[in-house]
Amino acid sequence: MASAFRRVMDALYFACVVIAGVALVLISAVIPWAVFTRYVLNSAASWPEPTAVLLTIVLTFFGAAACYRLRLHMNVSFFAAGLPGIWRRVAETLAEILVGLMALFMAFYGEKLVEATWQNTIADFPALSVGVTYLPIPIGGAILFLFVLERLTIGPPLDEIPDAHAAVPID
Repeated sequence: MASAFRRVMDALYFACVVIAGVALVLISAVIPWAVFTRYVLNSAASWPEPTAVLLTIVLTFFGAAACYRLRLHMNVSFFAAGLPGIWRRVAETLAEILVGLMALFMAFYGEKLVEATWQNTIADFPALSVGVTYLPIPIGGAILFLFVLERLTIGPPLDEIPDAHAAVPID
């Protein structure tokens, strides 16, 4: 059961990395196009800026979940790393639980935001629902929660990046 859950989380992680990577590449293509049309063609395109904003939302929420899984996210572990063994594990478990609660908050209230804005449209993209643009929030929250569950139930992934900035614990 644990190995099947780990494989599913590995696949979910890979999907997050691909989605965030594609969003980053597209942002890197859209912004230079906006600069080119504005300053070279002297006729600014209206779609690149809102497109880049929408892609940044995708990059942020899927990329954050992927970074969390391998501990590449920003964290402050100085104080927890300085605690004695059992207290360090308690602090780390509490931090995981708090991240899980934040993920549930994102999933629950993000879904409410999507639902509330589903009928609205974006001025630059009239065929696109505002709710669709907010979908990365609840989806990213749900994925983050699954990664927290993975860490709490079967431990961190084997390819987790060690925390190079953590203080050396004093036992």
